[in-house]
Amino acid sequence: MKRNKKRICITLTAGILLALLYCVRFDFSGQDGETSGSLSREISGFCVELWNKISGGRMAPEMIEDAAASFEYPLRKAAHFCEYALMGFLVSTFLCDMVQKKGKRYALTVLWVFVSAALDEFHQYFIPGRCASMADVLLDTCGGAFGALLWMGIVRLIAFFF
Repeated sequence: MKRNKKRICITLTAGILLALLYCVRFDFSGQDGETSGSLSREISGFCVELWNKISGGRMAPEMIEDAAASFEYPLRKAAHFCEYALMGFLVSTFLCDMVQKKGKRYALTVLWVFVSAALDEFHQYFIPGRCASMADVLLDTCGGAFGALLWMGIVRLIAFFF
C-alpha cells in the first residue's frame, strides 16, 4: 500500500511539473521575434561576461559583444534540447505506471515529445518575427529521447542499488 501511494505521488508530481513546463514553453513560444531575440542576446551576453570574469577578465568589450553574438545561436539550441530533455524525463515518469513495457513507454514518450515540438513550431509560425522549423522539431525530439533515456538509466541505477 505504501509503495502504491509513493508511485501515485511520483506520477502526480511529474504530471504537475509537466503542465508547468508546458505553460513556460507556451509563454516562450508566444514571444515575438524581437522579445525572444533580446532575451537570447541578454543571456548569451551574461554567459560571456561571466566566462570573461572567471578566466581573468582579459577580453575587450568588443570581443565580449562578438563572442556573445556568436554564442547566441548555440545557446538557443542547447536551451531547446534541455527543455525537451526535461519534457522527455517527465513524460517517462508520468507514463511509468500506465505503460509497463519499457520499449513501448520509450516510443510513446518520443512520440509525445515529437507531437509537442511540432505543435510548438506550428504555434510559432503565427507569431510575428518567428518561424516554424523542422530542424527545431528534430532537435527537440532528440532532447526528449535523451531525457527518456536518462530516466531509464536513473531507474536502473536505483533498482541496482536498492
